[in-house]
Amino acid sequence: MVELNKFEKYIISKKDKVRISSKDIKNGDIFLALRGKKFHGNKFINEAINKGARFCLTDNKDYNQNKKILYVKNIYKYLTIVAKRKRDLYNGKVIGITGSAGKTTLKETLAFFLKKDQVISFSKKSYNNELGILISLLNLDLNSNFAIFEIGTNNFGEIKFLTNLVKPSEVFITNIQSTHLENFKTKDNIAREKADIFLSKYNNKRKKLYINASSKSENILITKARKQKNLKIVRIDTSSKKYLIKKISPYKKSYKVTFSINKKQININTKSIIMHRLNNLLFCLAFYSENFLNIKSIANRYKFLKPVQGRGLIHKIILNKKKLSIIDESYNANPDTMLQSIKYFKGIKSKNNKKIIILGTMNEMGKTSLKAHYNLLKQLDETIFKFVILCGEFFETSIKKFINPKNEFIYFKNKNKIMQFLESKVHNNDIILIKCSNATEINEFAKKLLKLGN
Repeated sequence: MVELNKFEKYIISKKDKVRISSKDIKNGDIFLALRGKKFHGNKFINEAINKGARFCLTDNKDYNQNKKILYVKNIYKYLTIVAKRKRDLYNGKVIGITGSAGKTTLKETLAFFLKKDQVISFSKKSYNNELGILISLLNLDLNSNFAIFEIGTNNFGEIKFLTNLVKPSEVFITNIQSTHLENFKTKDNIAREKADIFLSKYNNKRKKLYINASSKSENILITKARKQKNLKIVRIDTSSKKYLIKKISPYKKSYKVTFSINKKQININTKSIIMHRLNNLLFCLAFYSENFLNIKSIANRYKFLKPVQGRGLIHKIILNKKKLSIIDESYNANPDTMLQSIKYFKGIKSKNNKKIIILGTMNEMGKTSLKAHYNLLKQLDETIFKFVILCGEFFETSIKKFINPKNEFIYFKNKNKIMQFLESKVHNNDIILIKCSNATEINEFAKKLLKLGN
């Protein structure tokens, strides 16, 4: 027990020390030997120690223990206790971000602006499940002014559990979309699940809710929020008179977007109109205004902001001696984000005979899967692209139901066939949009293709 007390004091006093992969270990880090899909982390304890790990936590009581290897019966339960203790010691402002899509992008966008002149902590990658949030809490910098967490869910009850760990005072809900319908069945159910993040019985520290409510399901959140005591609702949708996008107008070869922020105008220039990115910017501007931060710093830094990996980042690659632009949106997809991406791709100023669109499966759609994929192709077919390449069983079935499509839908079962096709068909300066759910064949194809980056 003496060793565990030392471990707790170390983890609470330090920041960004907890790792779950021995490959990431640096001198002074903490290695969590967790059970994975293929291997147990115990297999990598010696590697972690050799790389300089200060402590290794294991659930194997028979492991040869020393001052660096500590045993606990249930790692998750133990880490939860320590994480809660560290959270209780934190005096900065805690921000919790949830929603069907855009959590990581909004988190990274807000962090990008805040870290210019604030000390901040924020969850890495898409750390929005139980393990990710525990690691983020354990890595928390107690001296930071702001801490930003993603809070995700794919089943009932998860939001209230994770919210009880994070206890955010400022809550963001990005949107309610058709995700994880396999478990939730309807978007209304998703809204009810997300609402748990601001209910006082699960989160007694919440003070403000930032929300873009523009649909029936999202209005469920507004109804629930209005019943809560001591919760300020900060809207950034069309019903807001305080935070809104006032005007979008052509400006030279780009666009000027005018935001109205608490009766003050903020202008930014952008090459293309991507509404979910502009909404993220509006979320950040509202947050800055509500927290009396310098909103002009956002306008000044916006031009340096880049999309997150797998969520719209543009790569330049060379394939078969041809220079190509790849718009990588291969991290995740649902019918709403698919249509957003297609609309954005359509609006890019380039000839359509240079545009290639590659779509993969939308996961966890439940009984609506086939209908969702078929309807997507119907809407996509309103625009002619050079090639429409599809992969996944629901697209394969949908193509067979299609009668006289305007586009030629090209179906491939695996990434190697797609690569062979592109190598023989692409021309210089073609633009390729890749959109799919994570852990799909197209997701793997995107990784393979981007390795050709120049």
